[in-house]
Amino acid sequence: MEEGVEMRSLRLPAVLTAVVLVATACTGESGAGGSGGYPRNETLYTTGTAWGPPTNWNPIMEGNYAVGTVGLVYEPLFLFDPEENDYTPWLAESDEWPDENTHVITLREGIEWTDGEPLVAEDVVTTLELGHFDIHYSNIWDFVESAEATGEREVTVTFSEPRPQEWMNWVANRAIVPEHLWADKDQAQVNDDPNADPVGTGPYVYENHADDRMVWRRNDDWWGTEALGLEMSATYIVDIVNASNEVTMNMLGNHEVDMSNNFLPGIDQVIERDETITSYYEEPPYMRSANTAWLIPNHEHEALGDPEFRRALAHAIDIDQIISGPYTNLVEAADPTGLLQPWDDYIDHELVAEEGFSYDADEAVRILEDAGYVDEDGDGYVETPDGEPLSLELAVPSGWTDWMEAANIIAGNAEEVGIDVTPAFPEQDLLIENFRRAEFDLMINNDRGLSNTPWTYYDFIFQLPIRDEQITANYARYENEEAWELTERLAATPTDDIEGAAEITSQIQEIFLADLPVIPLWYNGLWSQSSNRVWTNWPSEDPDTPDSYATMWNNLYQLGAIYTLAEIEPVE
Repeated sequence: MEEGVEMRSLRLPAVLTAVVLVATACTGESGAGGSGGYPRNETLYTTGTAWGPPTNWNPIMEGNYAVGTVGLVYEPLFLFDPEENDYTPWLAESDEWPDENTHVITLREGIEWTDGEPLVAEDVVTTLELGHFDIHYSNIWDFVESAEATGEREVTVTFSEPRPQEWMNWVANRAIVPEHLWADKDQAQVNDDPNADPVGTGPYVYENHADDRMVWRRNDDWWGTEALGLEMSATYIVDIVNASNEVTMNMLGNHEVDMSNNFLPGIDQVIERDETITSYYEEPPYMRSANTAWLIPNHEHEALGDPEFRRALAHAIDIDQIISGPYTNLVEAADPTGLLQPWDDYIDHELVAEEGFSYDADEAVRILEDAGYVDEDGDGYVETPDGEPLSLELAVPSGWTDWMEAANIIAGNAEEVGIDVTPAFPEQDLLIENFRRAEFDLMINNDRGLSNTPWTYYDFIFQLPIRDEQITANYARYENEEAWELTERLAATPTDDIEGAAEITSQIQEIFLADLPVIPLWYNGLWSQSSNRVWTNWPSEDPDTPDSYATMWNNLYQLGAIYTLAEIEPVE
């Protein structure tokens, strides 16, 4: 599963920024969508997820489809509540496990696709069978033996080996597509067809789009209104493509957008002084956490492949300097394991207390000296144990202003203990190309976030085998067969066996804390700021308000963000 949902402070191409500025300048009584003619009190304006014009509505093209394609139009079988560690039937009505190698899923009765065709078991089978093509969930067939429609609304999935953690990650995330429209598609169509007329089961349908926005219209025939008692509050959702921080901050301050899901420097001051702008918490960090930011070392580099050097580097980083500096306390320091707060049951806290790391420059120097990293030539920087010069580059994407500042701080911290680190800010696409081919020294990354299982976290860190290009996991190229075997055992653990899973994660953490294949830094925020001028009852820590996620980020609808759209209320 792709959980990297961190939204950044990027700037769009000038022509697209101009489009957004013009749209903002033209705003009148109708808000950010004035030129679109949508009634302001029926329209939810959002921003912070899209970084380019909407160009496709293909739910199989993970990470490339227009905001809301999965969640608003295409839906999963189940949702997952990370706070309660529980699954909620969605398109599915119920399920059962007759044995560990068989999962029977029964679909709800009466659900229709927006072209009038009924949702049937063959739709689920077809969605699974698309995985025989080279798509992002092809690996599901490594352990799925067969998927059959054993009734009009009953699907029976049999497994060649039980991997319930991994399987339920698919069940609670993948959008189901209609068999009657997708079964005959070939590889090229599945991967490249923009699906310009999306036919889904969800609470919204395509209205229109422009270079600077995506517009959805409420599906008043949505099955969930009757079956779940949920009625989407806004008739229209208009998601505005990100421009600059300044433009977004102005739109939020002028209440031209109702929800921003971007990192906005200075938003803490806005929240403090403007009672109509709120977030989840009343005090820092204001927002909940969405994913872990790691310092990822390239293990093919001689020094970075040395666990003692990585441990010294971990002790050298003053994370509080980053939190109070570029983030102005909008984020929290990560646990040494890196596991997010909802996964606390899977953290061996006694082990962390004994083996974890924290900022200690003196300890960093001691570890370096003991491992043979000393400054022999007097230039202020250590050499390798073989006496070779040691100079490292720390890469983060250009324009990601918070990460750029964090990289500068890390470089300064490293210099204080004698490690030569130079920040570098390549374009994001170039950085991705480079790290996939191991052409980097150090980088900050957060490509896995909150999910239904900590298996996704450890799969990202330990996945084997190492390939010529590491596209989705183990960018560090860390090879540890024992850690990978434990991760595979975690995938095979029943989803309700938290104690059994915690025993395995404890063993994984022994390896992790000893080797530090990646270095957890901070928990990236689930950036979310809401205006209460047009819509209210946003999720917050107040027990009288909803507890769902206020976001349009991909993959978070499946973790309950869809509820927010039904729970907000128009201001009278």
